[in-house]
Amino acid sequence: MKALVVDDDDLIRSNVAEVLSNEGWEVSEAASAEQALELLHRDTWSLVFCDVRLSAKNNHEGYDVLRSFTEEQPEAQIVLMTGHGSAVGALDAVSSGAYDYLMKPFEIEDVKRISQAVRRGIEKRARRSPSDELPSPPVYTSDIELVGVSAAFVEVMKLVGRVAATNLPVLITGESGTGKEIVAKAIHRRSPRADKPFVAVNCGALPAELIESELFGHIRGSFTGATVDRRGLWQEADRGTVFLDEITETSLAFQVKLLRALQEGEIRRVGSNQTQRVDVRVIAATNRDAELEVSEGRFRQDLLYRLNAVTIHLPALRDRREDIHPLVTYFAERTIGSNARPVGFSKDAMRLLENYDWPGNIRELENAVVRAAALCDQVVRPEDLPDRVRNYSKTSMTNRENFPPLSDPETANEILLPLSEIERRHILRVLTRTGGNKQAAARVLGIDRTTLQRKLDRYDLEKTELNGIPGKEHQG
Repeated sequence: MKALVVDDDDLIRSNVAEVLSNEGWEVSEAASAEQALELLHRDTWSLVFCDVRLSAKNNHEGYDVLRSFTEEQPEAQIVLMTGHGSAVGALDAVSSGAYDYLMKPFEIEDVKRISQAVRRGIEKRARRSPSDELPSPPVYTSDIELVGVSAAFVEVMKLVGRVAATNLPVLITGESGTGKEIVAKAIHRRSPRADKPFVAVNCGALPAELIESELFGHIRGSFTGATVDRRGLWQEADRGTVFLDEITETSLAFQVKLLRALQEGEIRRVGSNQTQRVDVRVIAATNRDAELEVSEGRFRQDLLYRLNAVTIHLPALRDRREDIHPLVTYFAERTIGSNARPVGFSKDAMRLLENYDWPGNIRELENAVVRAAALCDQVVRPEDLPDRVRNYSKTSMTNRENFPPLSDPETANEILLPLSEIERRHILRVLTRTGGNKQAAARVLGIDRTTLQRKLDRYDLEKTELNGIPGKEHQG
């Protein structure tokens, strides 16, 4: 397997070449873009390390080399190196087709990690049989529960594959139930950290006063109830991956401490003055518009820049309906595995499933399929499906026709409102419909009770309109 190192700095070029040679690669060197392009046409390359700035006149010659290799040798894995790194530069590199991105000065271990990951990928492809290359939808990998055939799903999987071997932070966005944690696990399992811990943290479910202790740990006596020293989840994930779900639900005070941990690679336990180095890759997720949260002062812009070196957006299930059928099949087959009873779906049942909008996305679909499979007599029929799914096709168009026209003052005004105000009004409407029952309202909204309470506090609903809801004294 052949590797090429392109850098106008003789010392860096020779050092990277030496590491690759010791790893078993057949290595060539180029000191300029011209030399690199000449070698491109001369041989076939598996791995290329290329500096972004190859001359004082051109700050982006490395991207020119990247584009040439991507067009002519798409199998080659390109790693861009630069002394002028930033999150934006990392995103540009990966978006342009780079395999990874290294900021100078980098460690020898970084070069080894990348070269070993590329070698594993080449060896895995070499072991594939010709039949593996044949298209066979549905496309899914059952060990990580990722299923789909749509163009949107395929693009997500391509990006997952490209970012997995890097050490870049990733921000996963999408509605509740779209599978953000599953995608985070997929990235981890495809990464060089796969044999190390994957630790998931639901930031929205942790009280603001406890999240720092939960993540970074504490020492005895640091607060009431801290009777012993305790390691945090950050240390539990050392050399692995931390998944921070609902990251936009954290307080600004905690965001400052999280930013410091990301920038410095160090944490400090609550109550301690000593710092500890911890090596983790961070993947964060949110079902909110993070840019909007920044503009409204609820999320730090510098933290967002640190987290979203690469952003993966997961589309709602209603926007990729062609994935519903393979998902249903997958969930049904998994259910079969647990009770050894074959389950099929009638055409009418499948049509209802494919027509429903699934506001709870994949999570809601899975629950409906598992329930139907448990209740049916080998074949799932319309009567085995939840009422909301069965009645949706009959009522959806009627409901849409009954929506107030844009000339309606309330509707017209809402269109021009900030998203936060629309959310506040929607929460209030749901609470009104549930008679102030927070547990029921949380279920309708697709969030947990703790997250709903945080939203009530944020919008000051407890002290204002909520007091006027009939039946509030019976709330759950």
